[in-house]
Amino acid sequence: MSWASFHVVEVMSSPYFHLKTGGYLAAAQSFDENTDVLMLTTNLLKKDMASGSHPEISAALNCLAHILTPELARDLALDIIPMLNHSRPLIRKRAILVLYKMMLFDLDALDRGFNKLREKLEDPDVGVVSAAVNALCELSRREPERCLVLAPYLFNLLTNSSNNWMLIKIVKLFGALTPYEPRLVRKLQPPLTDLISTTPAISLLYECVRTCIIGGMFQGSSGSSLARTCVQKLAAFLGNPDQNLKYIALLALVKIVPSHPHLVAEHQRLVLASVSDNDMSIRMRALDLLSAMVNRQTLQHVVQHLLSHLSPESPSGTNQSAAQALSQAISGVAVSVMPPSLSAPYRLDVARRILDMCSRDHYDNVEDFEWYLSVLVDLSYVARVPIGEEIRDQFLDVVTRVRSVRLFAVRLMAKFLHDGAPDADNEDCVEVYWAAAWTCGEYCSNLLDPLETASKLLGEESTRLPPTILAIYMSSAMKIIGHWASNLTVEWDEIQLVDTQQNVNRAILQVSGFADSPHLEVQERAAAFGQLLQFMKADLAAYGQGRASTASSEGPNFPKSLQLIHPLSSTFELNVVAPEAQDKVRFPEGLDLDTDIVPVAVRAPPELTGNAPTKVKRRKKKDPMTHLVGPFFWSGSLW
Repeated sequence: MSWASFHVVEVMSSPYFHLKTGGYLAAAQSFDENTDVLMLTTNLLKKDMASGSHPEISAALNCLAHILTPELARDLALDIIPMLNHSRPLIRKRAILVLYKMMLFDLDALDRGFNKLREKLEDPDVGVVSAAVNALCELSRREPERCLVLAPYLFNLLTNSSNNWMLIKIVKLFGALTPYEPRLVRKLQPPLTDLISTTPAISLLYECVRTCIIGGMFQGSSGSSLARTCVQKLAAFLGNPDQNLKYIALLALVKIVPSHPHLVAEHQRLVLASVSDNDMSIRMRALDLLSAMVNRQTLQHVVQHLLSHLSPESPSGTNQSAAQALSQAISGVAVSVMPPSLSAPYRLDVARRILDMCSRDHYDNVEDFEWYLSVLVDLSYVARVPIGEEIRDQFLDVVTRVRSVRLFAVRLMAKFLHDGAPDADNEDCVEVYWAAAWTCGEYCSNLLDPLETASKLLGEESTRLPPTILAIYMSSAMKIIGHWASNLTVEWDEIQLVDTQQNVNRAILQVSGFADSPHLEVQERAAAFGQLLQFMKADLAAYGQGRASTASSEGPNFPKSLQLIHPLSSTFELNVVAPEAQDKVRFPEGLDLDTDIVPVAVRAPPELTGNAPTKVKRRKKKDPMTHLVGPFFWSGSLW
């Protein structure tokens, strides 16, 4: 309609009211700040607002509220402010709302009209007062300090008014002022408590609770009583069939938990029931509340409930969403869509919340670490989302920190390994097998049957695992067999020789299957491990034939090779290091990490450039034990 802008102004200037109102309506619908003819409307608006006909004044004010620009605000502010004292309440109310929009454009209008707005709080007409409260409530978001002088007038309205919508605005306004005037908290506690206890209006009740939270009104004995009243009112909403009430109740309870967790904990049953609600938004807010309210006494119950919620047999995941029900009703065909509770993002969020609740403040809420390790294993089965790395890290963190739980952890992980390689439902948490292998290898002294665990690690079904996990399997199997062989020397008997040889041969056969792995690290570890086992095999055969030096009377009465592997991984104990400990280590004197070890200007040796002489020198023969064992000492971090 930009082509008709000038014609709209012509109709606005018509002396006939029924035409003028049509012009004002067209201007309100089509004019914007870029309209060229806006400058022609200034005098026309001035004329109509100064007329004695209140319908013309109302039409002009309505149009001005829609087409207002900074230029019009500057030119017409002095004409609007006197209208706040007009004899008709309808004109005063509309003038207040137009003046509010002018204040957003022109700071001078704010300075000139603020006192007039304050006077309208005592206007005899309720509509005018409500418009003034609405305008001041919006202004308080921009300049709350300026509105502090209105506190006595607003408090009088709060205690005497019965208009719920105006009370909502007043309570919101006080919520914006309390952070700037702490004395308001004590003054507002009695009237807000009375409103919360008596009002049937849900919206007003929620705004009162929200203002109490923002203003910090839950402190002291009177504040505790107010907090209990608010929690009881909000908890009643959780059992209401109205989803909107559930949602706002959960939002408010999340904000009350930090100051009064014991009050919210009394209604834990209702919060847990909300986790299984059909509405996904309510479920997410219930999870927020559970994460905030959990403590030592409630952690185990909450976690077990969430684990059962994630379980495939959980009935909470079979509810049909509203969209699915509507589609089925229209088409008459059942819609097979995964329920919201089983969607991958939702399951991932629940699983991460379980980990966060348990590990918060360095596991401050966990009283039984054996229970928590069991939870981690259970979560790896029921989560069915890629969260294996986080489960693995927390499992290893607990095992390395808490010595008393290592025996249980090793037995638990040995059973986990004996259950077999990951199936289709557990591929997302395959990293847990990394933790299982590492735990059994690092603390192999707690294993009931080391050979059986090592056989599981080296079994054919392990080949389905990723190469990073297979590398750990090789290291852990070597540690376990080394510990088993070392234990044989404590009470060595000649009768054990045959069984030992059979077990070593079986291990060699299993390891040889990994020596041809296409992955370099798996191949390297399997080859090194296999060479150590071959050395043990040869030494056991020599010991049995009585031709090895280990059978002399001067040496021990057992094959020395039984103690070959174990010291490689057990010489130094793995201790927990604080995250900030590395920063406290002092640099050695003379250490320069910025200078190249080999200067760039130095030419490469002839052997690397292809200019080496053709004569080949015979290498000095090395000790075979040094050739086998040497790499394990300088690369001990791998083991």
